[in-house]
Amino acid sequence: MPPPSSADLKLTGLIGTLRSSQLFSGLSPEDLGVIAKFVVAEKLAKGDYLFHEGDPARGCYLVQSGAINVHRVSAVGKEQVIHVFRTGESLAEASLAAPTGYPASARAVEPSTVLLIPKAPILDLIGRRPDLALRMLGSMSSHLRVLVGMLDDLTLKDVETRLLNWLVKQERGATSGVIQLPGTKRVLAAELGTSSETLSRTLARLRDQKMITVADRTITVLAAPALLAQLRRNLGEN
Repeated sequence: MPPPSSADLKLTGLIGTLRSSQLFSGLSPEDLGVIAKFVVAEKLAKGDYLFHEGDPARGCYLVQSGAINVHRVSAVGKEQVIHVFRTGESLAEASLAAPTGYPASARAVEPSTVLLIPKAPILDLIGRRPDLALRMLGSMSSHLRVLVGMLDDLTLKDVETRLLNWLVKQERGATSGVIQLPGTKRVLAAELGTSSETLSRTLARLRDQKMITVADRTITVLAAPALLAQLRRNLGEN
């Protein structure tokens, strides 16, 4: 048997990426093969834009590696991070049915590879496979929950309370209390609706209180009960 060609290896790799995503997991090998034949891999350097708000929608995307920051910019130039999408996560599904283009901008926060799932062929496949449409609705529902959670966080009045709320949520899913930052501290600051300088001062206060330690890309929670107690005090619950 001859060794597999480079084209065959590439197709196999694409099928593996599609299968590992929530959007396409459970599809048959035949369906995955069909999709893999029309997806387009795109490499982005750190800081490269995948698309800008209002750009015509080319399709939706799946992160193969790296991290993509989806954000909007206010009229005064302030960036608000909506979510940082990582390996295996899909984004921009809603744009497939939107005539107005992408509702936000997307930028790589580290070297990344994404798979473009072009609009015309995926809509044609959805028309023949209604179960795929249901999967996309499920994925978009997950995105909506992220937005609702972000709205809840931003209604908290001060930066310390927003940060405490974020830390408490993240610590629950962390291993040994080690929270991986969603990119740089600047990205986290934008996600919390504050400046890098204010975030650094707030982190320093919590560090001085022996609640956390801070490294370049991680925050380690040393005293989860103390964080939760401080959050409740800030919210007036104690």
